[in-house]
Amino acid sequence: MNLNSSPLTDTEATQAAATISKLRNALQQVLFGQETLIDFVITGLLSRGHMLLEGLPGLGKTELVKGLSKTLALQAKRIQFTPDLLPGDITGNPMLQEVDGARRFVFQQGPIFANLVLADEINRASPKTQSALLEAMQERRVTVMGESHMLPLPFFVLATQNPIELEGTYPLPEAQLDRFLFKLDVQSNDAETLEKIVMHREIGVEPKVDMVMDGAQLNELLDMARRVFMPQPVANFIARLVKGTHPGELFSGGVKYGASPRAALALAAASKARALMGARLNASYEDVRAVAPAVLRHRLLLDYGAKLEGVTPDILVARLLENIPAQDKPLPSSLKAAKL
Repeated sequence: MNLNSSPLTDTEATQAAATISKLRNALQQVLFGQETLIDFVITGLLSRGHMLLEGLPGLGKTELVKGLSKTLALQAKRIQFTPDLLPGDITGNPMLQEVDGARRFVFQQGPIFANLVLADEINRASPKTQSALLEAMQERRVTVMGESHMLPLPFFVLATQNPIELEGTYPLPEAQLDRFLFKLDVQSNDAETLEKIVMHREIGVEPKVDMVMDGAQLNELLDMARRVFMPQPVANFIARLVKGTHPGELFSGGVKYGASPRAALALAAASKARALMGARLNASYEDVRAVAPAVLRHRLLLDYGAKLEGVTPDILVARLLENIPAQDKPLPSSLKAAKL
């Protein structure tokens, strides 16, 4: 069954793709040489999902978020995660104030009350502080002292972490990782891109970027992405792909825990968003294959043997995509016993 309220039209898809192209071009003027990353960030945005960006310092992760907020006219806030950061520093705290002649606690909103939140170096904060984001990322609200407060919509969290620093960091628990739609690897720049950066950038000077759309136009795009048609065979492919990540399904070893049903929903949303970016009315097998690594790489928990053999989640996802057919056909018996 498809959940679309009304079919997307060719005219709407064409107009949406043109607007998205303008957004892509604007962000490419902010961040040079990262076209693939920008496309994934836009796909995640259209999917209403949160994203985890992993890469070395200085590659432009913060500038990308700033540029995104300017092009979309969204309220953006940055939270620098440190070991001494407390949950209330993120969500806000009740403050004792005098109201109408009486003293009472009044909730003061924290920096999470924004459309676009940059959680910088999220793995530097303690697990207790990290958990303050869980309800916000899933429910779009925060609860303090038994009172719930709705966050502004749209609401996106873009978190960053450094992959090589381990001292003084706290790895994100699986429950929180699962709430990120994408985990994106930010690659280093090549020499040609570095030359362009040297010629067009200065330290301490932010690049200028024009607004591409306002909040109302963004909401229209988000609605169109949800209305992209999901064919039943493609939904079946997503289901078999997620099922194949679990131990004993495709490979005889390597995975300790597979992806959750949330991963299937993420694949569906991201596939429809990618189809809209291409001015297409329905999601395809190719859309699923394109977004699968970003959706699944942080949702696979590998066993000890896989780590010893140097197997990574990306390697397993690539083998899943290679071995699970698009059509619903029984897998060959040789694949059932495939080794890592």
